[in-house]
Amino acid sequence: MKQKVLAVILAGGKGSRLEPLTRDRAKPAVPFGGAYRIIDFTLSNCYNSGLRKILLLTQYKALSLDRHISMGWSRYFCREMGEYVDVVPPQQYIAESWYLGTADAVYQNIFALENEKPEYVIVLAGDHIYKMDYGKMLQFHIDNRAEATVAALPVKTSLASGQFGVLEIDLEERIVGFEEKPLFPKTIPGKPDLCLASMGVYVFNAEFLYEELCKDAVYKDSKHDFGTNIIPSIIDTHRAFAFSFRDENRKMEAYWRDVGTIDAFYDANMDLVSVDPLLNLYDSDWPIYTYHPNLPPPKFVFAHGDRSGRAMDSIVCPGSIVSGGKVISSILGHRCRINSFAKVEASILFADVNVGRNARIKNAIIDKGIAIPEGETIGVDHELDRKRGFAVTEKGITVVAKFDGSDYFL
Repeated sequence: MKQKVLAVILAGGKGSRLEPLTRDRAKPAVPFGGAYRIIDFTLSNCYNSGLRKILLLTQYKALSLDRHISMGWSRYFCREMGEYVDVVPPQQYIAESWYLGTADAVYQNIFALENEKPEYVIVLAGDHIYKMDYGKMLQFHIDNRAEATVAALPVKTSLASGQFGVLEIDLEERIVGFEEKPLFPKTIPGKPDLCLASMGVYVFNAEFLYEELCKDAVYKDSKHDFGTNIIPSIIDTHRAFAFSFRDENRKMEAYWRDVGTIDAFYDANMDLVSVDPLLNLYDSDWPIYTYHPNLPPPKFVFAHGDRSGRAMDSIVCPGSIVSGGKVISSILGHRCRINSFAKVEASILFADVNVGRNARIKNAIIDKGIAIPEGETIGVDHELDRKRGFAVTEKGITVVAKFDGSDYFL
């Protein structure tokens, strides 16, 4: 059955709420957890679910994402056996415009879908962190003779307000109501603080999807979006069901994160260095795949006294050297260097960050390739951070962007 399924991953959004981390990269290409990219979680879900026919639709700033797929993911698929993950930039076969919405992105590539002759199409977002067996959702879809199925999970209404699509279902889990990002979400009966949120994961019968996309394409007032237009338009006339999220993370609390803001991104990363992280990256039953560069193991240098390289409650990736500095509750990407007497606390460092002697970094995100001069402080004085051009979030997280890093400290 899985040979009849085509997975379409939407990876073309601007990710404007993640600025400045998305200043020169697509949101799915943003590093996560030191060794990974955000896109790795959706792709790993596909691979672990046995889905080996994947179209990855890109649009904005896709170079690093394209390179990551080429270097890290192509080797997992055998094209001679009909397996592939193809990066598909806008082809403009149908329209000369860029993608106008999630549904339009799929519609503009409808020829590529039809060419594969799938029986079912799974549409996925490429910018969420979670573990899910899409095969279980597909079987639910088939068992209910559904034409469309939406994955959903309960979330607090305060979190869903203006952020997520919200479903209403009957006792048979058939969708009877759907609103896209309502300010006042309709709650689950008997649970006034919870609502049923869409995860942006859809299963469609292929022919049905083509028909609905073609209908939507001619409506001038449509936003050409699955949540805003396609799903609400079919629930009264077709068999549309909600699939309750079944978490392969295997923790007490279901794990699904939309890391669409800097604060949400920071919190999800900091969870990984907690004593008992909600997200289990060490699960051999549901591994997260990625590109692993050929690097030596991390190294910790002890000289004498306080000049000792230490990392506590932290993730330190290969190629990194903690040389006489201290790392606490932080994540170091590949090839980072923490020099003598420097201190990095509750922070995320992307690859190739060099922290000078006696520098101090706290509650910060440092983008790739930044060199922190000797004795500098980041995340300690927010006014100083802002004067130097750093972004500071509502929760007080300082972000040092990738562009012109050396000029920040002149």
